[in-house]
Amino acid sequence: MTWAAVIGSPIDHSLSPVLHRAAWDSLGIPASWTYRREEVTEETLPAFVATLDNDCLGLSVTMPCKQAVMPLCDAVDPLAQAVGAVNTVINAGGLLTGFNTDVHGMVAAIRQARAHQDLPAPSRALVLGARASASSALAALGTLGVTDIQVAARRFGGPGSAVLAATRLGLTLEHVLWTRDEDVAAALSQADIVISTMPAGVTDELAARITAGEVRIGPHATLLDIVYSPLNTPLVVAWRQAGGVVAHGLDMLLHQAALQVQLMTGREPDLQAMHTALQAALPGQHADASLGR
Repeated sequence: MTWAAVIGSPIDHSLSPVLHRAAWDSLGIPASWTYRREEVTEETLPAFVATLDNDCLGLSVTMPCKQAVMPLCDAVDPLAQAVGAVNTVINAGGLLTGFNTDVHGMVAAIRQARAHQDLPAPSRALVLGARASASSALAALGTLGVTDIQVAARRFGGPGSAVLAATRLGLTLEHVLWTRDEDVAAALSQADIVISTMPAGVTDELAARITAGEVRIGPHATLLDIVYSPLNTPLVVAWRQAGGVVAHGLDMLLHQAALQVQLMTGREPDLQAMHTALQAALPGQHADASLGR
């Protein structure tokens, strides 16, 4: 029986099964194909990968396995190698190849939001956070042609650092300490694009300062907050009230999953069908979200 799965820990909250099943249905793929959630940690990952059979199309990979899965792949796509994170594993006759579709998801979500407002090409950006998701954000900004990039974080070193990814991507960064409020505020006010890779709740104080007028954002500045549950995070709400443009984390999720489906099946799914299924899975959260609306 053909199957695929999303792996990580914790995994119960993952919306990947909703997205992939909707995509498969749009392609006329039989209901006998299964897409499931698998609770997998860094410690149990090698044993899990060893059990993959030829019926497995591939894996969607979430934290904490995005970096740990790389040495277990037979090959890694150059973009994923540069980013230092794999979120998609394709199984072709037992040959495992790692890809990163998060970058595509970020680029598509940002382009969509800015095109909807007919905004000019961005030149300056600020990334909040400096770990694995921030590395994908840097690659996305490079794809968008942004070269003036600042990164705000509490620390910048260690395994999976976005600073190391920037070196591999050929990007030059300016570091901003998260604890220096005025420096963060200055960077925010100058950015055309802000990508927050911070966990839920970490940017709430910054959101309050934006709402209070203590921190100003640039005209038509675009925010992508990768947190999508809740969809309207305090940062998203504050950004919109301040006149900024929002590229939803839900759109990033949608577009990265669509590329995963294409890699696994060789066919392009119906984005609208996936979007409809995604909104149905998040009742009460989607009034103004997704697909550029």
